[in-house]
This record gives sequence, structure tokens and C-alpha cells, in this order.
Amino acid sequence: MTDNTLDAGAPLHDSAHYLHAVTELAETRPVVAQAAIYSESGIKLVAEGMRIDRRLYERLVQHTLREPVDTHLWVEGALTTATLSAAAREILSSSVLPYKLAQTVRSPEALLAPLASMPLPSSVAFKLTLMREQRPALWKHSVEMMLISMYLAHRSETSQRECTALCAAALMHDAGMLHLDPAWEDPQHKPVGADRKHLVVHPITSMLMVRQAQVYPRSVEVAILEHHERMDGSGYPRSIPGAQISAMGRVLLLAEVAAAIYEKYEEMPALQLALVLRLNHRKFPAGLSSYLLPLLDEERARDSALMPIGANAARQLETLADAFSEWERLKASLAHPKQSTSAKNALAQPLAFIEMRLGALHKVLLESGTHPTQQIALISQLDGDAAGMAEVAFVGKEALWQLQTIVNACQRRWPAAHTSSPPEDHAAHRWCQWVLSRL
Repeated sequence: MTDNTLDAGAPLHDSAHYLHAVTELAETRPVVAQAAIYSESGIKLVAEGMRIDRRLYERLVQHTLREPVDTHLWVEGALTTATLSAAAREILSSSVLPYKLAQTVRSPEALLAPLASMPLPSSVAFKLTLMREQRPALWKHSVEMMLISMYLAHRSETSQRECTALCAAALMHDAGMLHLDPAWEDPQHKPVGADRKHLVVHPITSMLMVRQAQVYPRSVEVAILEHHERMDGSGYPRSIPGAQISAMGRVLLLAEVAAAIYEKYEEMPALQLALVLRLNHRKFPAGLSSYLLPLLDEERARDSALMPIGANAARQLETLADAFSEWERLKASLAHPKQSTSAKNALAQPLAFIEMRLGALHKVLLESGTHPTQQIALISQLDGDAAGMAEVAFVGKEALWQLQTIVNACQRRWPAAHTSSPPEDHAAHRWCQWVLSRL
């Protein structure tokens, strides 16, 4: 079957945010046009040899450029294979999870070896340099992703050629974020509804940025497009099931969540990641997860003297239980709810979509013994058990996060219910608003 997302030939134009980052970079180090830069209509905007500065931003942003701006730019101190390897080596020794993983392989340098043969054309080097200088958190995340991916590939006995391609995919998987407002990096920035569509598009943008370089195999483009997919089909941007996700895509999607959790949680990230993988075993590739879980369990065992992080456990579980109850109440308020729980129709009806996703969460929690009714009963038995309360708190936090993803996905597909919308749509949106008010 032809994949329209992959095969679409739509050009990628530089966004205002990307152009702003380029001109901001030029304020910190020389950036020079190696060739003239033209608008799509043929207007020369920048002459060959001209130094870029902040004043050019207004001129560039007013036009659609004939070609991506970075294909014509030279920047002083641009990333090279040598400096990329040095940066990766530094992060390997200083970042918690990559360091932990490296200690389990015979030669930690093996995780860096594929970088030596990875193509690094000037346009890609410019993008990565821009990321390093203007978006350092995104840069660090990308290098950590590459190192975690190399560990998973090493354990999977992936060929050297595929490891080289995987390096490129991991380093460039989030390059599309350079086209978004930097506010996305602010943990307090929580877009909902239609605003989340901009975030959902970034794997496609990253894929197109790599395609423009014309030096990487198609497998790199595919893996980048898949790094937010999930094995159960609940990911984005295509919501494809695991059977359709490439081997490299599976590595990236697991490495992405592992890196993100270690970045987000300063307290007990190993416990948090282990719970995410176990509570969501249908979302992640089991074989690859098995390479991480034993290491995470070792760290969890060493952290037996936990900090008092279980104080919010009861409130979290209460919120989760109330969300299930509120959903049942809203459904009961409908005289004859018109819905279908089939996967096909769930894509067209918000009520059916929530019913299917919330039902899946309910089932997972029951099967794993972590349903709020089970956990609330457990809390009474854990008085004085800091480790036990911490685990309950982490389970509650993860379940609430999954609740949030259901709301986000629903609001992304159906931003608002209109006056003419059926009662079922209004009920679904009321539930989403109720959840948001409690989180």
C-alpha cells in the first residue's frame, strides 16, 4: 500500500521561527551566504558573500524562499564529524542513562563508532549547529537519543550499515522542532486542542528536512516519521500499528520515551521508566524493552531509601477514579448514545474514540493490578512504607499522563463541539474539559 505521507512531494519552506533562529545564530558567530539567496518569485534577497545578521530577518520572512536558506549558508565553527563525536563522548560520560547503558557493553566506544561513517553534508551540519547553539536542550536530547538508540542496536546485533543510518535518524529526529516556537521547550507550556497539531506535524517536518539533504537512505526518513508511533497504533502522526513500524522506527520510539523520562524526572527516573514500559507493554516493542528493564530494576533496588514522593498518591488515584466515574455518568445522561467502539468508527466519533481509549486504559490498569480501586485499598497497608508509596505515586502519575493523552488526542481531532453537533459530541467535550480542570 502506498504511504501518502512518505511519498508526498510537498516542499518544506523555512518557517518564521527557523529564520529567526538562523539570524539569531548570526549574532553570535559569522554566518555568510555562499551563494545568492532568491525568493520563489526570483527576487534576490541576499547576495553571495553577504554576512547574515538580524536585520535580514524581516526581508527573509516576507518571502517564500526558492530553496532552504541553510543550503546556501556557511557558519563559523560548524559541526564536523570530529566535533560531533567529541560532543557525543562528553554526553555519554555525563548523562545518567547513556552512561549507565555504556557501562554494560564491552566497549563503550562502540556506541560512537557509527558516527565516523555517517554522512554529514553542509546543510545537515548547519542544522545541527543551529540546534546546538540556539536550542541546547533539543541538541542534548538528540545526542542522548542517538546514544540510547546505539545501545539498543548494539544489543540487537544490528549491522554497522544500519547503525550508521540509525545515527542519522536519531540525531535528526527532532530537527523539525527548529521550525516551532521555542516555547515548546518550556515545561509550563501545555497546548491543547488545535494548538497541538503543530507539535504532531514535527516528525513530518523532520523527515522532509532529512529528505532535502539527499544523502540518507529512505529507511532514515521512515524511522524519523515513526519516532512517536506506538505498537498498539495509538501514536502519531499516522497511528500505524507495530506490524507496520520499521525496525529502526521501533528503536527510535523506545529511545525517545526513555530519553524524555530521564530528562523530565529528576527523582527516580528508572522507576518511572520501568513503570511506563510495564504499564504500557502494548505500546512498546517487548524485545527492545527487555534490554532496558533489568538495568532499571537494578537502579530501583539501589534506591530503596526513597524520598517522600508518595504524598500525592491518594489524590492522584482519586482523580483517576473520578475520571472513570464522570465518563460513565455522562454516557448515562444520553438517552440513546449513538456510538461505535470499532477502531474505524472511533476515528470519526469523539464519544467512540474516548470509549475505546479509556476502556483500553481501564483494562491495562486492572490487568496490572494498578487500577485506582486496587491501589486505594493498597495505600491503607503502606503506612510508613516510603518505597511502596513512591511506587503507587508513580503509577498514579503515569495513569494521569495517559488520561491527558486521551484528552489531547480527542481535542486534536475534534477541537470544538458546535451548536449543531449531536449530544454525544457535546458529552465527549464536557468530559475532556472536566479532566483538564482536575489535572
